[in-house]
Amino acid sequence: MSSTPPRATRTADPAGLSVATGPGPALVWTALVLVYVLWGSTYLGIRIAVETLPPLVSAALRFAAAAAVLALVLRLRGGPGALRVDRRQLGSAALVGVLLLAGGNGLVVLAESGPPGTAVPSGIAALLVATVPLLVVLLRTVTGDRPRFWTFAGVTLGFLGLVLLVVPTDGSGAVPLAGALTVVAGAVSWSVGSFLSGRIRMPANPFVATVYEMLAGAAVLAVLAVCRGELREFHPAQVSTRSWLALAYLMVAGSLVAFTAYVWLLQHAPISLVATYAYVNPAVAVALGALLVAEPITTQVLLGGAVIVAGVALVVTTERPRRGTAPDPARR
Repeated sequence: MSSTPPRATRTADPAGLSVATGPGPALVWTALVLVYVLWGSTYLGIRIAVETLPPLVSAALRFAAAAAVLALVLRLRGGPGALRVDRRQLGSAALVGVLLLAGGNGLVVLAESGPPGTAVPSGIAALLVATVPLLVVLLRTVTGDRPRFWTFAGVTLGFLGLVLLVVPTDGSGAVPLAGALTVVAGAVSWSVGSFLSGRIRMPANPFVATVYEMLAGAAVLAVLAVCRGELREFHPAQVSTRSWLALAYLMVAGSLVAFTAYVWLLQHAPISLVATYAYVNPAVAVALGALLVAEPITTQVLLGGAVIVAGVALVVTTERPRRGTAPDPARR
């Protein structure tokens, strides 16, 4: 998400219900496990969805459906004015949504689609996307911020892991280079969107912002799908049940349940704990890819992935962002 949730003793969930502060550790860890597993599993969900669904069409459908469901809940709970924003807020949310979802998520979906040998494995995609916190640090530096020494050390370590992951060894690469660069481009777009979201005027309610972000992202993804000719290839009857179920899982588990759990955690748990999703998600994605679809885990993947995760962990623990920084939607 993109704006800062209110710091009240009681806060509202997306259904408009009052949530008391001070929950027990069991509830906090339940929500954290949801974010760990569900967001980590979405990379595999994307791979399965694009087996028989056109990639950008699948992404557009996912975010449009999730936005419709969330908008309906907000409207029913908050009344006619629940989704009201001004033009500037709408434009800001739309810009962030395009960068995060059309650029960030859309490029990852494209990278995971394609015939064997050209598609990026879901676990590798998650590892590459884990560089987002590192890219955000670089953006901060360019705009005059001065991150700490250990933050830069984490960035350097993370990008060393990226090099180890994609540089060819023994005449072959750990991942298809074109696909890896596509994921990195998506990570850059996601990072720019995340960076801008805290510096432009967004809707005050983070859930309302999410609705407009997802709608804008879905609209641009749909236009790109038309330009790529995906709609001509889209025949619902030819889509496998497996792909439809994966798409439904992405919408419900990734875009609604895990996101809601993340927003709740930002209100009830230390941000340094919540931010650990940035380096747990890749581990979950790699494990699920290996267990469920037999994605290979080579020594190069383990080494590069471990270095990336270590770099991100160092950045997260060094930075310790202030409590209340809101999330970005879509997560995969």
